[in-house]
Amino acid sequence: MSFQGFGPQALPFLKALAFHQTREWFETNKATFESDLKTPMGDLVEDLTDAFAKARIPLRGDRKASVFRIHRDVRFAKDKSPYKTHHGAVMTRTGAKNDPGLFYVHIAPEGCFTAAGFYDLEPETLTKLRGAMARKPKAWKAMLAGLEASGLALSDEYAMTRNPRGFEDVKDAEIAAALRLKSIVVQRPLATARINQRGLIADLATFAREALALLTWGWDAISDQRSA
Repeated sequence: MSFQGFGPQALPFLKALAFHQTREWFETNKATFESDLKTPMGDLVEDLTDAFAKARIPLRGDRKASVFRIHRDVRFAKDKSPYKTHHGAVMTRTGAKNDPGLFYVHIAPEGCFTAAGFYDLEPETLTKLRGAMARKPKAWKAMLAGLEASGLALSDEYAMTRNPRGFEDVKDAEIAAALRLKSIVVQRPLATARINQRGLIADLATFAREALALLTWGWDAISDQRSA
């Protein structure tokens, strides 16, 4: 079935789930979750995979591998709330969630958005990206300029307060600021009214195309065998 939009109860369900957070309530309302959130998210991922293939954007996914579970992993968390209060899916080059370089869709009452880039990286992978920034600053800055021309800027939400180890001597202020990032991502908000429409696919494909320069830069940096 093709994506026709998230259901009208998608956001109200998540808002109510944040209040209730009980298995009993969730099971009673599970049909709404399935019809208005989980199934549409699976449809969206599979339609986007087709759209990306036509646009030669090397990202893909499917409803089983790409859509995140609504249940939280509380084994090592202080917050033992059993359910997430948002719903999301991720697409990568291989379709596996842990493949570096991702495209993400986030649906939540507090705000919906899409994001792309390199998030929550292994230290070795992050070091390779930082090495590429420091080694080829002109290429990094040119890529950023392309993003900015599309209205995109790197999120500084995951930034260190000083240069990371091994890059302490970098003096270029723009490069130093980038080196402090622990995740290298761009994002764009999604209008609440738009998530209920099939046109969301076109919006997401446009964002993916505009963010592809960042993904391509990062994939090239990760495959570079040179050390930082």
